[in-house]
Order: sequence, then structure tokens, then C-alpha cells
Amino acid sequence: MCIRPSEAEGRASFETRGATRRPAPTVIAREALASRAMRVGVVGGGLMGSGIAEVCARCGVDVTLVELDPDRVERANAAIERSLDRAVRSGKLDAEERTAAAERIAYASELEAVEGADVAIEAIIESEDAKRELFRELDAILPEAEFLASNTSSVPIMKLGAETRHPQRVLGLHFFNPVPVLPLVEVVRSIMTSEDTLRRAHDFAENTLGKTTIDSQDRAGFVVNALLIPYLLSAIRMYESGFASKEDIDDGMVKGCAHPMGPLALADLIGLDTLLAVSASLYEEFRDPASVAPPLLNRMVEAGLLGRKSGRGFYEYAK
Repeated sequence: MCIRPSEAEGRASFETRGATRRPAPTVIAREALASRAMRVGVVGGGLMGSGIAEVCARCGVDVTLVELDPDRVERANAAIERSLDRAVRSGKLDAEERTAAAERIAYASELEAVEGADVAIEAIIESEDAKRELFRELDAILPEAEFLASNTSSVPIMKLGAETRHPQRVLGLHFFNPVPVLPLVEVVRSIMTSEDTLRRAHDFAENTLGKTTIDSQDRAGFVVNALLIPYLLSAIRMYESGFASKEDIDDGMVKGCAHPMGPLALADLIGLDTLLAVSASLYEEFRDPASVAPPLLNRMVEAGLLGRKSGRGFYEYAK
């Protein structure tokens, strides 16, 4: 059965704390999901794409996960297998459910493999050019899909929809990391997104995946990152200036404000390259000095110190 993440799991990251709007069913019957014969294409096998694919599979949905780099296909497969194993060890899945979820995911290195999918979710790098090109291709491959969604943190949904012949079926579905744990999905409609697409996307996120959704306008940062990113950048500036150590900054927010994770540890979890991309998008749209990336963030990204995914950011991580 597909079960919504518990409140305890949701406290794993500051990103979604307290973000509840719509009640979603606690349990989704696998038999009901199977009768719908839904198939989802996920493009991008990184941290977010593999997490989205895993959640879909655990909720009874057949998934085709496309990663154009064959080496990354194997890494995505391995990451999902490890995550499913953790779910078994923690009692969230039994062995039979784990096997069934793994068997629902097909891996491919050709975009054409998503042909026939009911829904496509893009989760590639935060590059506007790459995403726009991908949406042109998806529009041609999936003319009958219910909707095409982007997991972008920063690219305007309208720009992606404008690359398609049917911009009314394009929207944002912004998941949060780690996807199997955090309950929130931001549903982002552009000025071209139709009411029918919006309804279908809410139904998919809430009733198929058991997530909690909030609505956002198509503005840089959406709801969560528009609030979160300036806070993280402020913490980086404080550390960069020598005002406080990274440990004291993080401990201050965890133990003084009851945040489940300090800002620098959270920046590492998000990915410093993603943080930089979102900050640039926020500044471009609002011209708010609070959204300007500190020099230290730029240098760390240039050096490949991207946080957990690279093994080192503000902290070091075992790979």
C-alpha cells in the first residue's frame, strides 16, 4: 500500500515543515491503482528523478526512468535499490512490497522509451536551455499525455510550456528531497495551464502518490524556495564573514529555533549548484539583494564542492 509520509518523517527537513494545505488519503489501495493502469515517464536519474520514480513505483505506478547517460542509469538503479532496502529495514515496506516496487521501474537511456506514458515528469539539471529542449521533445513523443510536469526549482513554467504545442497541459510539480520521505509537492501553474491539467496534477500527487500539495504562482522560487533561499544565503554570508563557525550557525538554528536541520547542512543536502541556480533565478526576477549568491557559494560550486552528492560541501560526507 502507498502510505503518506508521517509527520515524523516530514520533520526530516526544514523545507516542508508546517506546509500543509489539502488533506490526502492516508492509504491508497494498490488494487485501485492497478485498475487505472497508470504509467509515468521520469526523465532524469539524479537524486530527485530517482526519488520521484521510487515513490511512483511504491504507490503501484509503472515507471520508465530515462537517464541519457548509460553510467547514470546504473547509478540511478543502484540508488533506488538502496533506498528500497532502507525502507524494508525501517519497516516501511515488507520484502514482497519492495520486490514489487523494484519490478515496476524500467530503466532506459533513450527518451523515446517514455512513449505511451500517461504523465511525464522532468527532473534533469537546472538548465533552462536543456529543459526547454526536453519539453519540445516530450511534446512530440507524448501527444496524448495527461500532462507534462517539471520538477524545476527555478525555471518559469511558462517558458517550458511555450516550447510545446499544448502549453495548457504543462505545469510544475516540485517535489522535495528526499522524495520518499518529505510529504510536500508544490503544484505550479503558468498563465497557460488549464484547470483540467491542474485538477489532474492534484489528483495524481494527492490520491496516487499520497502527497500533500500547495499551489504556487509561476514565480521564481515558488512558495518554499522564495522563503528558504534568502535564509540559506544569509547563513553562508555569516559563515563567510567569520562571524560564526558553521557548526555554531547550524546548532543555533537547530537548538535555538527548533529547526530539524541547520542552514549549512541543509544547503549541502539540497546541492550547492541547485542553491546557486535558484538564487540566480530569484535575483533575476525580483532584484532583491538578499538573493545574491555570496562569493563563497560561487567558488564552492566552481570547485565541484556541491554538498552531499559530491561528498563535500560545507561538511564532508562518506561516499
